[in-house]
Amino acid sequence: MRSVRRKPWFAGAAAAGVAALYGWWRWSLAITADEREPVQSDTRDKAPLEKLLGGFVIIAAAVALWLGYQAYSVEQEDVAVARAITGGDPDKAETYLTRYGCAGCHTIPGIPGADGQVGPPLRGLRKRVYIGGVLRNSPENLIAWIVDPPGHSPNTAMPVTGISPGEARDVAAYLYSQ
Repeated sequence: MRSVRRKPWFAGAAAAGVAALYGWWRWSLAITADEREPVQSDTRDKAPLEKLLGGFVIIAAAVALWLGYQAYSVEQEDVAVARAITGGDPDKAETYLTRYGCAGCHTIPGIPGADGQVGPPLRGLRKRVYIGGVLRNSPENLIAWIVDPPGHSPNTAMPVTGISPGEARDVAAYLYSQ
């Protein structure tokens, strides 16, 4: 099963760090090669600037990697909190979100093809006050809403999908981790 909450910007930060390290390595090779050859007066003045640039690249790489690691740590903490408060497994949710048609009506982060415009986007659900405009936001209420929306709001457009309470618990864990 895929890892929950893969983020493209984390991959970008890691790639920036690797690219910066590669750039520094190339600069250091160029400086080393210049130092082995007889140095002309006009190139001698450029060597300190190249070393300074190499140092800057190292610092940029370190910052990019540190920021990427911090973001990854926060994401893993969000997943752990979601697992704890719902008792569900967010790694199983992608299958259910697709099987029960959630992806057809909602935009759901991290779910391929989940770009529906019928229902509200489901990013940041844990921070919302109400679910479906009628239930206080709690793990128990979210699970109950996912299983039987018309039972809580008869005029809702969200249908009963046939999802079981256990599957809804996994979906709730995923949604709270986003």
